Amino acid sequence: MKVLVTGGAGFIGRHTVKRLLEEGEQVVVVDTGQDGNLRKMDESVSYYAVDIVSEEMESIFAEERPDAVIHLAAQTSVRRSLQNPSADAETNILGTIQLLQQCVRFGVRRIVFASSAAVYGNPDYLPIKESHGTEPLSFYGVSKRVSEMYIQSYSERYGLDYSILRYANVYGIRERRTGEDGVLTAFVERLMAGLPLEVYGDGLQTRDFVYVKDVAEANVLALRSSGNQILNVSSGRSISLLEALGMLKEISGRNVQPQFRPAQAGDIEQSVLDNGKVRDVLWWEPRYSLYDGLLEMMEFETEARKNPLLVERTGYSETSAI
Repeated sequence: MKVLVTGGAGFIGRHTVKRLLEEGEQVVVVDTGQDGNLRKMDESVSYYAVDIVSEEMESIFAEERPDAVIHLAAQTSVRRSLQNPSADAETNILGTIQLLQQCVRFGVRRIVFASSAAVYGNPDYLPIKESHGTEPLSFYGVSKRVSEMYIQSYSERYGLDYSILRYANVYGIRERRTGEDGVLTAFVERLMAGLPLEVYGDGLQTRDFVYVKDVAEANVLALRSSGNQILNVSSGRSISLLEALGMLKEISGRNVQPQFRPAQAGDIEQSVLDNGKVRDVLWWEPRYSLYDGLLEMMEFETEARKNPLLVERTGYSETSAI
């Protein structure tokens, strides 16, 4: 099977591409490559440094004729979506529509879409099931929900099969920084640099942290599934930021000092997703505990500081991808 992965040079994208290659699939990557450093993980992978809103997408589909698409490319910053909603909508909504048009035109049989827990907004109950209402608090959450609706409409009109995966808070090793990385990445970096760890709010807000390798596995399993489905991809555990800091203190053996900042607009206070459906439908389950994931992040960061060339050799990039 030939799989086109948008945002395939990014954080989740690279792990997903790696899993696809391990499964023997043909892979095509479309990524903006804005940092000028879109590296090849494997010579068998076709790379296109193209924005998904570009009209060039038509020629890529015509050339490659993918059987399926994993759509990861997105503007992922809540803060940036509030500052520039037009840019957020252009990438996340118009980019998705452009992709759907090409999927229909060139007979793609299935699309896997990276959505977000941000579509739910403040929960009416916990853990949040897929049937929960959607009232996003940020423009980012709105753009993800609208994209879901376009996918569902295209499916009804043209018969395109889909899996919409609503990710919880994805974390893991990020070899390249964007300045908008997740809270755990920021914690690890500041801890290693001996800086106070900035906590926005009182630190009691909870998150459902799911490791990037587990998310990549869910992407591949969803590709092999059938039928139209919306699935939460999560650890199913509620962890406060202060609890996460406690784990980092234990792993590092360092005195972790939080520095509290005002809460940020658009942030959700409590979040944990019910992952029972994805377990039943895809036979997927998270393999990494938060402790294990943080330990792997700390080990990598320690080695990277000893050997700065380590990051260059891995060739990871986060440009235009979740």
